[in-house]
Amino acid sequence: MISSWAPGAGRQPKLAAALALAGALALAGALLAPPVSPAQEMPVQSHTLTNGMKILVCEDHSIPSVALYIFYRIGSRNERAGATGISHFFEHMMFNGAKKYGPKEFDRVMEAAGGSNNAYTGTDVTVYQDWFPPSALERILDLEGDRIADLSFDPKVVESERGVIISERRTSVDASNSGTLDEQLRAAAFTAHPYHWPVLGWMSDIEQWKVADLRRHFSMGYSPANATMVVCGDVTLAAVLAAAKKQIEPIPARELPPPVTTVEPEQMGERRVKVERFAQLPMVMAAFHVPSCKHADFPALCLLEDILLRGQSSRLYQRLVDKDQLAIAVEGGFEIAMDPTLFVITVQPKDGVDTARIEKVLYEELGRIGQEPVSGRELEKARNCRLMDHYQQLKTINGMAHELGNYEVFFGDYRRLFEAPRQWAAVTAQDVKRVAAACFRERNRTVGLLVPTQEGEEKRHE
Repeated sequence: MISSWAPGAGRQPKLAAALALAGALALAGALLAPPVSPAQEMPVQSHTLTNGMKILVCEDHSIPSVALYIFYRIGSRNERAGATGISHFFEHMMFNGAKKYGPKEFDRVMEAAGGSNNAYTGTDVTVYQDWFPPSALERILDLEGDRIADLSFDPKVVESERGVIISERRTSVDASNSGTLDEQLRAAAFTAHPYHWPVLGWMSDIEQWKVADLRRHFSMGYSPANATMVVCGDVTLAAVLAAAKKQIEPIPARELPPPVTTVEPEQMGERRVKVERFAQLPMVMAAFHVPSCKHADFPALCLLEDILLRGQSSRLYQRLVDKDQLAIAVEGGFEIAMDPTLFVITVQPKDGVDTARIEKVLYEELGRIGQEPVSGRELEKARNCRLMDHYQQLKTINGMAHELGNYEVFFGDYRRLFEAPRQWAAVTAQDVKRVAAACFRERNRTVGLLVPTQEGEEKRHE
């Protein structure tokens, strides 16, 4: 459930002009955003409840459907050694009963009202998603308010969910070569910052959480003042506020998570990790430290990611897969993050290809993009891909709710969403070159290698 996602519902007719504009840009190869983006005219309204919860409302009455997202500013970066994975635990617990609606009632009541839901946990946030008809608005906020105010900590349910999470970790990490390698790579790349530990948590921590740990984490993480609610679709601001004032505003604000003040020290040399496991083929991962999403170089990093990794015309695919025929796949990039994060590239070599050769070619390509400006065509392609992604998200109420929440929480202001096309248009080839040169340095690199063994061999050497 770390990266759960659900399909969008509903088209935004007010964005038809924006979508037409994006298509025109792609076809004409225009490199400048329009003076005024139609997306900036989206009727987003905001209100903050007396308990500190901020609400964003975007009305669209084209279809009778609503997307509601609640972003809690609590993720694995807000945990501590000995209690890792606890944020992800609450993603599960929040569906397991509270004071008014008992175990299994949340889903049952929502589905009876014609709705559905999902959730995901990341390094920085835990996000809950609801989709429902407008007639269910007050009932949905009643359900959300109940679990924010009075989540149950029934010991039997806690132990049951602990078992579910242990099983999830065994499947997605312990039994996964790529999952294990990625986890070990990140643990080596970060030595001080809490991005060091996995979102799922270390197994020994999952097995040892105490109810007191859970209660403390819930109290600070799920305070209304630590949340942003985004509602998009067939609603009005008045209706949302009336329901929120009744169901959410009476919940008192609680303590907020303490600020994360640890800064990861600058890496001073290449680090390498090796995972020896039964596998058919080896694997290479290379991670590089990059700035947070609020850094001025973030737009250039986005375009750099697309130039290197987006599709079969990307530089790394062309070199490693097509031209030199060394690999069967190359993928990667970086995730939006509140603190400096990692740009990770994963290469799956072909059978019989030495990983040292993969590394040599990979570093050649990364070095080249930091020494020579990219072509105008590459930059145009990357900009147009970003524009199409941008407007594809904005054309559904689900995508709009997700993006508004992301920009409000990660960038500090939802209006930054509508500035993104201008920012991509302002990126030059020299910007991409400069950012690549700063990022893809040997001393800034952590390398992970999966070394295949015969089945059971790794255990014989323990």
